This record gives sequence, structure tokens and C-alpha cells, in this order.
Amino acid sequence: MLRLVKSVRMFNIRNTSLGCRIKQHMSTGPLQTNGAKAPGHKVDVLGYTVHFEVVGTGGQPVILLPGAIGSTRTDFTPQLEKLDRNKFTLVAWDPPGYGFSRPPERTFPPNFYSRDATVAAGLMKHLGHKKYSVIGWSDGGITGLVLAAMHPEQVDKLVVFGAQAYITEHDVELLEATKDISKWSDRMRAPMIALYGEAYFQDLWSNYCVFYCGMLSRQNGDICRKELSRIKCPTLIIHGEKDPLVPREHPDYLFKNIKNSKLSIMPEGKHNLHLRYPDQFNKEVMEFLTN
Repeated sequence: MLRLVKSVRMFNIRNTSLGCRIKQHMSTGPLQTNGAKAPGHKVDVLGYTVHFEVVGTGGQPVILLPGAIGSTRTDFTPQLEKLDRNKFTLVAWDPPGYGFSRPPERTFPPNFYSRDATVAAGLMKHLGHKKYSVIGWSDGGITGLVLAAMHPEQVDKLVVFGAQAYITEHDVELLEATKDISKWSDRMRAPMIALYGEAYFQDLWSNYCVFYCGMLSRQNGDICRKELSRIKCPTLIIHGEKDPLVPREHPDYLFKNIKNSKLSIMPEGKHNLHLRYPDQFNKEVMEFLTN
């Protein structure tokens, strides 16, 4: 875990106008993905294999939604280790087809954000959580937006970062530049190779890039614009000013279109701000969720 740089500051802007059937199964031995052991358990949710972890025993349930091709530990280790376990019950999951939520392998139908949101809600129902908060990074942030819009009676508070409601030609160019995983930093590439193996990691990321870029022509770039007006819960939008994948226009758009929202800008933050500056991020999130 990288140490927090003391000079980093956060600026806050407030927007003041503003029943599924699940069959559980536990594996009889260690779950394996590219030789790695799954840290949690598996359940069947609406026909999908879901791997999840539960950390903490606090009175506030929180589900953590990872980014594209991410998993519980590749994306949220500093949060699972450092968020207050006496205040929160943290539920981290691997979305269907990612991490240890396989088989089957990941698919990218046009409705996969709503599919993931539906399965995530089903997992929380299975675990007995009628009302809970959501933390979502990048693609998981989009899933969180959709989940909060689909189930406003269930989502207590929402935290998103690196998320967007639409894509532009510039966004496509930014993502295309990441398509070759050999150009990723070793620090970002190594956990994915350990989880998937290098060949499958490249295939999975390439398939995601094809889907993402295709939204520009297939959906006129829209992801979840219309859902934003249906979000009723207090929402914290965190953005790294130096994010190389999600330009500033996207958090600004979310802030303007989600009632009762708050925008926090991390001047030195990039796309993985919660991993690079976990102390700052965790403090901001805990204050938001508990106040």
C-alpha cells in the first residue's frame, strides 16, 4: 500500500438543490483461477456464479463494486483492510465473469451494467441486507449509478469515482491507448496477470475495449444518462484531476444531474486514486457514509 502524499488536498463542492431466487453452494476445496486461491465464497445468483468476501461486523452494510475486469482484492484491498470494520460490514464481489466469478466467462451484452446491478442487488438480498450503501470504481461506479436508480429504496448512500454516464470520441481514444496490456505499468499489470494469466488477461481486456468503444456508435455514446434523475440517495462523486481515462467533464456532469450530490476533487489523483492515496480516500468515504 502506497503512503499518502501529504500535499494532496481535497476540495468539496456541494449540490444542495438538489425477490430473487438464489441457491448457495460452497466449494469443497480452494477455488482456483490461474493458480490463485479465492479469498471468499461462491453463490449462485440468478443463474450467475458470484464470488464475494464479507469483511467487518458493523451496522452499515456496504457493497464494493470493482472496475472493468477487476475483483475484490485487485481493486479494493486497501479498503477491505482499512475501512472501519466495527462500523461497516463490507461486501466485496467479483462481477459475473470476472475474477473468481467463473465459469462462465465474461460476456458484454448491451445491458451488462443493468445485469451486474441486478445481480449485485440479488447478492445483497441473499446476505440479508435490505438497505445498504454502494462504493463503485470506474465501471463499478457506472454499475453503482444504475443500481441506485433501479433500487432507490435499497441504496442508502452512493460513492462513485472514475465513473461516467456517457462516452465521447475522446474517451474512446483514451481507452484505445490502453488496449495493449504490455504498455500498462508493472504495478497495475501484475495483479491481473496473477489472477487471469497474461494471455487471458489480454483477451478479456481487448473484448472489453471493443464493447466500450462500440457504445459510441451503438448507443450514441449513452451509458446511463436517463438513470441519473432517478437516483435519490446522497451521492459522493470523487475525481482525480489527473485521471488519464476519465476527463473532468464526466464528474461535473454527474454532479449537475444527480440531486443531493457532492463533488470532491483530488488534485493529484489519477484513475486509481483509492489505491494510490488510500488514507485520504478512506477518510473521505468514511466521513460521508457515517454523517
